[in-house]
Amino acid sequence: MPVKGNQFKSNNFKDTGSAKGSVKAEKPSRPKVESVPSFGLKDGRIIKVGGLFFLVLSGYFLIAFTSYLFTWQEDQSYVLKANGGWHNLFKGQQELIDNGIKSPVDNWLGKFGALLSNQFMFEWFGVASFIFVVVFFIIGYRFLFKVRLFPISKTIAYALFGIVFFSIAIGFVHGFIVDYPHFLEGQFGFWSNRLIDAQIGRAGAAGLLVFAALTFLIIVYNIDFKLPEKKRPATTLPGFDDADDISEPYMGGGNVPIMPEMPFTPVEWPGRKSKLSQEGVLASTRYAENEVSEELEPVAKGPIFNVEKPINEPEHKPVTLMPEPSTETEIPLMVSDTRPNDVLSIEKEDLVTADDLVAQFGAFDPRLDLSSYKFPVLELLENYGSNKIAVNTEELEANKNKIVETLNHYNIEIDKIKATIGPTVTLYEIIPAPGVRISKIKNLEDDIALSLAALGIRIIAPMPGKGTIGIEVPNQHPEMVSMRSVLASEKFQATTMDLPIALGKTISNEIFIADLAKMPHLLMAGATGQGKSVGINAILVSLLYKKHPAELKFVLVDPKKVELTLFRKIERHFLAKLPDEADAIITDTKKVINTLNSLCIEMDQRYDLLKDAQVRNLKEYNAKFINRKLLPTEGHRFLPFIVLIVDEFADLMMTAGKEVEIPIARLAQLARAIGIHLIIATQRPSVNIITGTIKANFPARIAFRVQSKIDSRTILDSGGADQLIGRGDMLLSTGNDLIRLQCAFVDTPEVDKISDFIGAQRGYATAHLLPEYVGEGGEASAKDFDSENRDPMFEEAARLIVMHQQGSTSLIQRKLKLGYNRAGRIIDQLEAAGIVGPFEGSKAREVLIPDDYSLEQFLSNMDAKD
Repeated sequence: MPVKGNQFKSNNFKDTGSAKGSVKAEKPSRPKVESVPSFGLKDGRIIKVGGLFFLVLSGYFLIAFTSYLFTWQEDQSYVLKANGGWHNLFKGQQELIDNGIKSPVDNWLGKFGALLSNQFMFEWFGVASFIFVVVFFIIGYRFLFKVRLFPISKTIAYALFGIVFFSIAIGFVHGFIVDYPHFLEGQFGFWSNRLIDAQIGRAGAAGLLVFAALTFLIIVYNIDFKLPEKKRPATTLPGFDDADDISEPYMGGGNVPIMPEMPFTPVEWPGRKSKLSQEGVLASTRYAENEVSEELEPVAKGPIFNVEKPINEPEHKPVTLMPEPSTETEIPLMVSDTRPNDVLSIEKEDLVTADDLVAQFGAFDPRLDLSSYKFPVLELLENYGSNKIAVNTEELEANKNKIVETLNHYNIEIDKIKATIGPTVTLYEIIPAPGVRISKIKNLEDDIALSLAALGIRIIAPMPGKGTIGIEVPNQHPEMVSMRSVLASEKFQATTMDLPIALGKTISNEIFIADLAKMPHLLMAGATGQGKSVGINAILVSLLYKKHPAELKFVLVDPKKVELTLFRKIERHFLAKLPDEADAIITDTKKVINTLNSLCIEMDQRYDLLKDAQVRNLKEYNAKFINRKLLPTEGHRFLPFIVLIVDEFADLMMTAGKEVEIPIARLAQLARAIGIHLIIATQRPSVNIITGTIKANFPARIAFRVQSKIDSRTILDSGGADQLIGRGDMLLSTGNDLIRLQCAFVDTPEVDKISDFIGAQRGYATAHLLPEYVGEGGEASAKDFDSENRDPMFEEAARLIVMHQQGSTSLIQRKLKLGYNRAGRIIDQLEAAGIVGPFEGSKAREVLIPDDYSLEQFLSNMDAKD
């Protein structure tokens, strides 16, 4: 039966202390207000007590079992006497002596220790019982210190197998010596062996134990059983000594071996490049990009060739290999000792697969470039607040009465009220009586806010996935959510997300972590001073605590010039910039346009690499590269994630407009699969700033407090952001759900400490260099062309361009194995010479010469003029 609102004016509610914490009326007819108790599972005290108990228990078992090994004979009369055993535990000393039982016992832990160890070691599992000590210690350590030594479920499963297996195995071996139960195997091991022996005999028992042991190793370690391979006769090239060994030194922390000093002339092969060098061994070129020495001096860039054996030619003549068409992971190579005109002819074939390369060199590890890098420690962050909920029962009761009273004034009856307490907001969920229209309650938002005298009342009618109506009421004493408490949580430490960002806590006081790689882009908006910059810092800090510099790069755009300057110290570790820029943090609008277009070029290049690798996204590509199925000699490289952060997008739109919107829209539409993700923030979420094209490609949006419902609808497509209370209070829209969060707080001094910690470590020579971009008015002209200073690869690049009829920098880069900057200069020279047309954005340049014959005439005329 519905309950009238005025029945709730009495204060006879009590805290029941349930797990979720509820404030209930003594009479069942009254609605219930549930809250979180101050003691229980929520704050982890019971978990800590349980962990301490298991640690003490493991120590107790260890001492009792160890003592039993030395004192078991003296305690036999106490633990094994007729009518003895556990019955003796509470008998007095004189009573034991009268029954002919020695007292006291010699076990180091007294009577209980003697009985306990006898029960486990003699009557049950023997010395295998020591495994219980390990299990209790791992569980206790996990609960008390919140540090996972081993997964608890696997620990218990392996321990049960170990206890049974070792008890039976020891009993099997010991059975050859004695024919009675002993504490080494326990009665379980002894009688189990008797049973198995009676069924399948001693030989069968031995086979069963071997089978069980091998099955365990296969399940746990996935061991392989391989027959010894037949050794193939080695092929010795001229000047090639089988005794030579170059497998000792490694470059870059161990990814590839360094070849001994020797002249080596790489040979360009027509068509697809072979993946092997001499004797079927990978000639994997690894570039020492952005490496610096301990004195932070740059290492000279250049290819490092990996071969299994060095080729010491007396005359150091170049060697040309003639590969056949190759597959992706298995390539035939023919080598002969006959050398007409210094070219090795076809005589013998050998095969090397990617699995062989991984077995020989190991998987490629991108982190070895900076193998000494240390992740930031939690001590760099401050622990603001007590992480305890400050809302008490009296506040819950008062708010409940005011809500019920207000609804009663409008003849709205309710059946139940439940409260969920968050760090800054408490959610009251009400179940209206049958027949009450939801819209009627929704329209009372201002009336309820007036009765509670609170700022930021927000009504959710109905709650998604629930049959309730939510009323969010700010707490009188909001609790600050510190970044340290969020990053120290198990949820963040154990996450397997590609780009985890710790945003804060929900209204149910749960830590919220999202994966930027799956968003895949994020749009942030909020009025000045409402927490937008803190939110950006929280995202950056989350990624810095989780990713290695080789795996992630930031492109930071800061038109205000003051918000992101602290991250300049990590330039050589995490930042990316254009090749000729002095500052990695971009503040000039023109440079922003060039950087965005450079990212579009990077996106196109990455898609070309994915196409060549026959994969669909960055994760599959990097996995293939790590397993050495893609070779640097073919232009492939490990691709880090790139996160573009624009702190004030409105200023860019006002000054550049379409020049900014077009590349942003391209990146938002296409860049997800190749690991480029955008975070765009603005103070003015108006429709001329956040256009429809941009909104369509940013399904994930964060709204801090805004000034009007119109701004809220612009950013979220729904109201609510205008009802937030500020100071980090925000709404996250992921397309389907709208989640209210309290943003984790990270202060400027904390960011400064983290930047200093990272910046003080050894880094790359420079920031990560983006592809070079030349905007309008920056192209080379014919009068700038100097045929005497043209690149040595100019003619070869011209023939390549004309043959493919595609004026692309990336084509020159891939086919001629050149760096992007050099390929860009060559394409500028080709344009200046009149071979290709001008730059046309993301499109390939037009080729102005139709065929090879015309090109040869053109080049002959050019040489004649010289």
